[in-house]
Amino acid sequence: MPKATETLLEIDLTALGDNYRYLTSKIAPKTKMLAVVKAYGYGSDSVAVAKELVALGIDYFAVAYAWEGEVLRDGAIETPILVLHPLPANFDLIVRRCMEPSIYSRKMLTDFIAFAEKQQQKEYPIHLKFNTGLNRLGFGKEDLEFIVEKLSETASVKVRSMFSHLAATEDKEQRTFTLRQIEAFRNHSEAVIQGIGYRPLLHTLNTSGILNYPEAQFDMVRSGIGLYGFGNDPKERTHLTPVATLKTVISQIHELPEGANVGYNMGHTTSKAGRTATLPIGHADGISRAYGKGKGWVNIHGKKAPIVGNVCMDMIMVDVTNIECKEGDEVIVFGNNPTAEELAAAIGSIPYELLTAISQRIKRVVYRK
Repeated sequence: MPKATETLLEIDLTALGDNYRYLTSKIAPKTKMLAVVKAYGYGSDSVAVAKELVALGIDYFAVAYAWEGEVLRDGAIETPILVLHPLPANFDLIVRRCMEPSIYSRKMLTDFIAFAEKQQQKEYPIHLKFNTGLNRLGFGKEDLEFIVEKLSETASVKVRSMFSHLAATEDKEQRTFTLRQIEAFRNHSEAVIQGIGYRPLLHTLNTSGILNYPEAQFDMVRSGIGLYGFGNDPKERTHLTPVATLKTVISQIHELPEGANVGYNMGHTTSKAGRTATLPIGHADGISRAYGKGKGWVNIHGKKAPIVGNVCMDMIMVDVTNIECKEGDEVIVFGNNPTAEELAAAIGSIPYELLTAISQRIKRVVYRK
């Protein structure tokens, strides 16, 4: 890629392919792979990412909300799409665009069956979600008989898969808890299978689960953050490459004397003479105010330039006293150095939050190496 001349987010499809191949190398050939492309593809470009994954052989996609799936359909993605958090208000959109809802409660199951029957659907694909310990969404053990009874009363829907979310697959200290979750999922699934008389796809592993619990891959695994280049284990992280690189440029350089104030509310006062560079990116672009006052930094010509003062809506100022640079030079906010994980850790956050916070006003550039 040429040097950046404006603020932009580069999306490396070569890295995406490398991550996909690494993760699929960890599962059995018969195991299906579901790619999570919610939140604009973890802040990147969901359609571009999905198209590349289709070419690579992906089996399923998942989004959080129905409109995210509609974006994929509008982008000519025909692969099955699981909607993880559907709402009754979105049933019409889901069915009209041939998406598949996650059904997680008695009310949701009752409501969707009623909707499907009214639409005269036959064996419309649904997915049953079980709560095995995350306590967010999902059926419990006490709901299993209800599920079987409701499904036996209608031909309007058919269970395409059953799944659960594991709470701590990256935490080796929580292995006992995770194994209990996996066993609960297995028991819940088998009880429903016995009741409905057929076997849907089963899946419960996320990226960390793929790497740490390969014995629990069942019929399909799900990967989100891993596809975008991040893992929770330092050893495995070396096999993954960040897909997104956020770049900007130096707008202006200021030569400042000792005692000069920088930014709103005198957020920084120079302790000695120095130089600052102003960059056209701020909290409206996803760079939280928490990164201000030296907690965050950027990379200019391979050197660390701390953010000084408060992060503004559209700008940040960085200390370049010891960096040879000029106006118009390229700046790396995150990518390979620093990574989104390293930058997020500086404020006690995680790469998920930083990646998905990147504003849609920032230009996306998709490329291959």
